[in-house]
Amino acid sequence: MTQPVLDLTPLWAGILAAGVFFYVLLDGFDLGAGILCGLARDARSRSLMMESIAPIWDGNETWLVLGGLSLLAAFPLAYAIIMPAVYFPLGIMLLALVFRGTAFEFRNRERESGLWDHAFAWGSLIATVAQGLVLGAFIQGFKVHARAFSGSSLDCFTPFSALTGLALVFGYALLGASWLVLKTEGELQQRSRRQGRVALIGVLIGIAAVSIWTPLAHRDIALRWFSWPNVVLLAPVPIATALAAGWCWRALNSRAEAQPFAAALLLFALSYLGIGVSLYPDVVPHRYSLWQAASSESTQAFLGVGAMFLLPIILMYSGWSYWVFRGKVRGDLGYH
Repeated sequence: MTQPVLDLTPLWAGILAAGVFFYVLLDGFDLGAGILCGLARDARSRSLMMESIAPIWDGNETWLVLGGLSLLAAFPLAYAIIMPAVYFPLGIMLLALVFRGTAFEFRNRERESGLWDHAFAWGSLIATVAQGLVLGAFIQGFKVHARAFSGSSLDCFTPFSALTGLALVFGYALLGASWLVLKTEGELQQRSRRQGRVALIGVLIGIAAVSIWTPLAHRDIALRWFSWPNVVLLAPVPIATALAAGWCWRALNSRAEAQPFAAALLLFALSYLGIGVSLYPDVVPHRYSLWQAASSESTQAFLGVGAMFLLPIILMYSGWSYWVFRGKVRGDLGYH
């Protein structure tokens, strides 16, 4: 008699979702700070902004690697379909991240760092737009035939993906502005509050546009949100999103320093939850569920042993780096 096998697919779905989520949050605020760096008025402000993320920005990208490897190892069918569909924006994103990292290092070696400061800002902006294009393409779904992507490399460039690209720019700018409110003081902090309010308005417009567009474009998403009794059971998600947006607005208009960042993180978490509600249990939207795209039980179990050791290490060194570099950044004086 065959012994029942433990289903690890939900566990790996959680690891994949967590990897993407932590990447969006953590690399999101440093990409946002990079975007805002391009709007800074002087070299000292740019230096403070870049110094605020210097100790942790490259470690944040660990979560991107974890998410990509989880998709490849635990859901190989999804990887085989999604990667060819978004090669173009992913390639642009990776080149922008490399360019951004190069600019970050070279600015510390050049007397006139203005060129590299703007290169850092442009790299951050391009990487963010590329990620938004990938998100839009993912939500819309992919052309699939015989368990393989059958579209073109330009299918990801649509009005909807352009919308998500623009919305993500505002979203990352909100995270970056609220991070700078937490880490800086004086005039730079006040300017970050103003930029955060503008970014929040853009985020809310983006959330509203996506929330209207997706149910109209996909009947399954419309039924998920608006059929009975789902319309009642899922109502807390948009209500909580509205409350988080209100909290963020009030915090940006007050003297609070940690609350804007916490509220922005909550707003992102609720938006992420909304996307998850719309698409679950599909890992290739509108085509394949998590279980249909999953690797074998033995593969998932073998990989799970490694994940048991790897995840605590990532969490510990990430948490330690944030703890060590807590406090305000004050130019040449470092963190205090």
